Amino acid sequence: MSFIESASIEAVKIIHSQRFYDERGFFSEVWSQRRLDIAGIDLEFVQDNHSLSTKAGTLRGLHFQSPPFAQTKLVRVTRGRILDVAVDLRRSSSTYGQHVAVELSAENWRQLLVPAGFAHSFCTLEPDTEVLYKVTADYAPTHEHGLAFNDPDLGIAWPFPDAELTISEKDRALPRLADLPAFFE
Repeated sequence: MSFIESASIEAVKIIHSQRFYDERGFFSEVWSQRRLDIAGIDLEFVQDNHSLSTKAGTLRGLHFQSPPFAQTKLVRVTRGRILDVAVDLRRSSSTYGQHVAVELSAENWRQLLVPAGFAHSFCTLEPDTEVLYKVTADYAPTHEHGLAFNDPDLGIAWPFPDAELTISEKDRALPRLADLPAFFE
């Protein structure tokens, strides 16, 4: 890990990792507890998740888990490209309802740290995109929630029109921000 910077919403972090190349390929340290501790980021990851989206324009989310199973996520792309989005759901935050959108790719090798209290989504920009992410709480179906990806109040500029997106029926039925209970006070 080379350095950590704040995104347009300070709680969301962009992590830049170096790759060291030689004739064999490359080596990269993509996660370091010590470096996160030095940066004042105190996390304990408990699960790794890996997704493959075969089509460009696949949208997953906006998803989150409510307390006590709220998750912080560290997201990276190992193949392809995504537009990664985090929406602030913390009611007392001055950035409530605002979002961060960052392109992550196998080429730019950046990672996005999405804190608990944010809904998370991504849209693939290339076919056969693989996304890996660490989370700080186990999956808890009874605390799983979501937010409508196309809520006009969020103003997210997705890279494909709604009709061209590959998205689950479950995600298409998620509520708007105005209809969401206050999960994060």
